[in-house]
Amino acid sequence: MINIQLLKRICETPGAPGFEHRIRQLVLKELEGLADEVSVDNMGNVIAVKRGKERKRAMIAAHLDEIGFIVNHIDDEGFLFFHPLGGFDPKTLTSQRVIVHGKKDVIGVMGSKPIHLMKPEERSKVVPITDYYIDLGMRKEEVLKIVSIGDSVTRERELIEMGDCVNSKSLDNRVSVFILLETLRTLKDQEVPYDIYAVFTVQEEVGLRGAISAAHGIDPDFGFGLDVTIAFDTPGAQAQEAVTKLGRGAGIKILDGSVISDYRMVRYLKEIADQHNIPWQPEILPAGGTDTAGVQRYGKKGAIAGAISIPLRHIHQTIEMANKEDIQHCTDLLIVALQHLDEYNWEFR
Repeated sequence: MINIQLLKRICETPGAPGFEHRIRQLVLKELEGLADEVSVDNMGNVIAVKRGKERKRAMIAAHLDEIGFIVNHIDDEGFLFFHPLGGFDPKTLTSQRVIVHGKKDVIGVMGSKPIHLMKPEERSKVVPITDYYIDLGMRKEEVLKIVSIGDSVTRERELIEMGDCVNSKSLDNRVSVFILLETLRTLKDQEVPYDIYAVFTVQEEVGLRGAISAAHGIDPDFGFGLDVTIAFDTPGAQAQEAVTKLGRGAGIKILDGSVISDYRMVRYLKEIADQHNIPWQPEILPAGGTDTAGVQRYGKKGAIAGAISIPLRHIHQTIEMANKEDIQHCTDLLIVALQHLDEYNWEFR
């Protein structure tokens, strides 16, 4: 149903916040022939424009960056210490492989105090992220030939298929990068009502920074965030905690910790999904934010904004999981939403 090999390449390409150059190059390559204009702004956002019949502007934001780390100290034995770039759940880091992007890429492993040496009271506590280090298996003099303070670090995990799902690091938010590329591929030879600005943004995980800058320059009339959301549909979850569930269709964002979606956009997405028999589910995310907030607020006049969200289990952990049908349904919903924007009554009512 979906191009697994392309999704795999997108997910496995590194790009911590502020270090998106490799994934940006992949996206630029994939964009060849898919848009009327492609540019990269000073922050590193990739902006692909498909011209429509009228000059109104619809901006879709899918962020390129993945949660990662930055090296902030190398000790006398050659162990690396780091600062997180984005939010991590520390308990998922123990003994995990990472890639340190120095003069060349080198594999490291996250280390912490062995359980055998922990005091009884330490065993029952989550190890704080500040107590972790990265072991490269090298002496300091060898480490210093490759690694410097300020180098980025990303997780080392390949994408695999598991049942109805895909499992990988960085599905947040590379699955949305994939969806936006596939949307442009589908719309390549089709007429659309308004100019489409497909923006692959940078530094979302550290504060929506790329989306804010891009929205200010584009000044969109309509805005779509394209990002993952929590699927807490696992054992022990209460019904009201689920947010979304895998396999139930595209998430239509009502609110998150940074944005209240425009109720007109929420209605539009629900109605257009029903008209085209696309499964969907409402999303109310009590905490956390997405580029939707930047797109909504930072144009000169604000934007009629909402979001299409891809349900994701194990979010911000070593691996993440998404349902393949949900990915397709999110793609389908974005395509029809862009095709029919001019047919809806956008007045306040």
